[in-house]
Amino acid sequence: MTIIFGHRGAAGTHPENTMPSFQAAIELGADGIELDVHLSKDGIPVVIHDETVDRTTNGTGYVKDLTYAELQQLDACYLFPEWSGKASVPSLEQVAEWIRPLNVKLNIELKNDRIHYGQIEEKVISIIGKYTLESRVILSSFNHDSLVTCYHISPHIERGALIHERLYQPWEYAKTIPAASVHPYYLSADQTVIAESQAHGVMVRPYTVNDEQIMKDLMKAGCAGFFTDYPEIAVRIKNSLKNE
Repeated sequence: MTIIFGHRGAAGTHPENTMPSFQAAIELGADGIELDVHLSKDGIPVVIHDETVDRTTNGTGYVKDLTYAELQQLDACYLFPEWSGKASVPSLEQVAEWIRPLNVKLNIELKNDRIHYGQIEEKVISIIGKYTLESRVILSSFNHDSLVTCYHISPHIERGALIHERLYQPWEYAKTIPAASVHPYYLSADQTVIAESQAHGVMVRPYTVNDEQIMKDLMKAGCAGFFTDYPEIAVRIKNSLKNE
């Protein structure tokens, strides 16, 4: 069955990339969560999407210029004022400790395609190892050089190549990294791409799928998984297809 990942948690109904959002996604029935990682000024892997804190918190500035302690002081409620004071910028270690006893997957996107974070791969993989999450983690990035670095550090952790534009034979490209999966923009992943890639042993997990009909089509096509802001909708569709 298609694996449902809560994109930045349950980002359609909760402040993205926060513990309330992650908890909600799992409570709503998602099979896993997706999150984004940057490094703070003092080298701590922190969970936030943008290079700056401006859009999703009440602060300003680049993540790389703020210490973890300074990031902790920010309110990350974003568009959800009801979570004000309850949603902060978590560290990756905080999420890893929380998810360890849960039987769910974790997709960690390394946000190093615009800013170079020295040793981000080593730091993230160290946390994965500390909480013995290797078999449940997927490391993804638009920076495919970084995925190659991940392969050399820890080849047994799955890597997923994020792709925005349509590629010719993405299954062949993935093998050059090597990556066990490709995570294309959903409009770049038609049923032929999905079928051919997965027939060649490369899983396809499109992002970010919020349309109900597209969710249903992906499930019927046997797509390995997808990322959605609304895991509750995807779970409902998945359950309905089981009963058909």
